[in-house]
Amino acid sequence: MPHATQAAAGAPRTAVDKALDLVEAVARAPRPPRLTDLADEVGLHRATAYRVLVDLVRRGWVLRVGDRYLPGTAVLRLSARAAHHSLTTLARPVLEDLSARTGMMVNLQVLENDGSRVVDVVRPDRLAMISTLRDEALPVHRFAGPLALVAALPPEARGPYLDAARKAGHPLDGETGLLADIERTEADGFAVEHGRNEQFVASLSRAVVPVPGAPVCAVTVVGPDAEIDEAAMRGLREELASAVEALGDLLTGPGGAGGA
Repeated sequence: MPHATQAAAGAPRTAVDKALDLVEAVARAPRPPRLTDLADEVGLHRATAYRVLVDLVRRGWVLRVGDRYLPGTAVLRLSARAAHHSLTTLARPVLEDLSARTGMMVNLQVLENDGSRVVDVVRPDRLAMISTLRDEALPVHRFAGPLALVAALPPEARGPYLDAARKAGHPLDGETGLLADIERTEADGFAVEHGRNEQFVASLSRAVVPVPGAPVCAVTVVGPDAEIDEAAMRGLREELASAVEALGDLLTGPGGAGGA
């Protein structure tokens, strides 16, 4: 069915209207749609929808995977930038509480075109020797945050992140390859990293995923490797899962980023 605002407007649809209608339809689809699905959804002829989609793919607003379409990297970048202030405002009390409960540094990350970016950090004074990495872009093969986020994406949307790791010389295949890390994280729900970026520093991360396949952000616990060992892991996982659930409720509840 065509988008409701089209009929309400009563005016001819411009090229911008058509492009935005398609971007919005791709973004709200419960699973990656095909051309026919999108054309029907926004009330366009297939040929017209295809021409507009070609331009959207070229500009990065839509990603084409086979005969299906996903939100493109431009959407992810714009969403991340626009969400920084609202996300950090909502998440800050959750991060502070998690840091107080665990004694660890806690950060908030959002997905970008080939990794993630740290947008807020709570660091206890005792961990001042560990870099916050605030505002820095993090690659998926070296950090738990982007690993948690990429593992929460549909497999067909992971290509840019795998390409970045490949270009950096990180193996994709094998027991120590990135694909195995993603598979373990997807199955477990937690990403774990020990000493890949800083020696003697470890991290545990979990993505906030209000809608399957569309992670909004990741919350990551960072601390000395000796304190994120097997004995401490169960407690840290429970605290992190509770924090992620609380943040998810804030994002999707009334007045949150996902509210009506």
